[in-house]
Amino acid sequence: MDGVRTARRTAARTGGRTRWLPDQHGAWAMLAVPFLGGILLGGPAPADLALLVAWPAGYVAVHHGQQWLRLRRVARNPRAAGRHVRPGLVFGAGCAALGAPLLFPYPWLVPAALCAVPFVAVNTYHAWRNRERALLNGLAAVVPACGMLAVTYRMGSGSYAGAWPAVAACLLYFGGTVPHVKTMIRERNSPVYRRASVACHALALAAAALLSPWLALPFAVFLARAVLLPPRRPRIAVVGAVELTCSLLLLATLPLAF
Repeated sequence: MDGVRTARRTAARTGGRTRWLPDQHGAWAMLAVPFLGGILLGGPAPADLALLVAWPAGYVAVHHGQQWLRLRRVARNPRAAGRHVRPGLVFGAGCAALGAPLLFPYPWLVPAALCAVPFVAVNTYHAWRNRERALLNGLAAVVPACGMLAVTYRMGSGSYAGAWPAVAACLLYFGGTVPHVKTMIRERNSPVYRRASVACHALALAAAALLSPWLALPFAVFLARAVLLPPRRPRIAVVGAVELTCSLLLLATLPLAF
């Protein structure tokens, strides 16, 4: 029911119109930081600009497709799902127009895209079941987003070598944000969730320090915010600002670490 209530609140704010861009600030940071991290580490490539547009366009197209599927199943208003058709087709066409030409100089993009299919399938299943806020759904979304670091890295350097430690660092951070954000919003009254979030961040700090000593500082900051922030019950805007700052801190540290 959470998804239905969210859809109704969004429709009320927008006069029944569907947002063409998802109102998910954390998702945009997750899309941008690994992508830019791969460019910083592997060097820029001529195709980066096209991919910079095609990648988020594909994400938005999938988002609208999943919302269409979800609302077809749960919405009382038969027109609710239809509002996602046009933006889904527009962004899907934009992704195809910019992304398809890249397959000729970079044919390895095909198996790279296929690696994301199982995770997108998990997200689609949760959308169909109207369980988009599930922990597994959030974690599944993190994997292909972080995998984009390896894609942009290879475009610049010509190989995957050297990308995987940075991919792992992104997975450790963005994977930790999923339970952490829940401790301040949907699971803010759950001490079990808080303890689990802190434990995950402590393990992530240890793993990140093994990847590179440079990562110890930002991951110590991430652990501190997981300990200190939830008891204060900050406003959602504050949560978003803190997560954006942490994402930028990670991005700034990646070139030092790798």
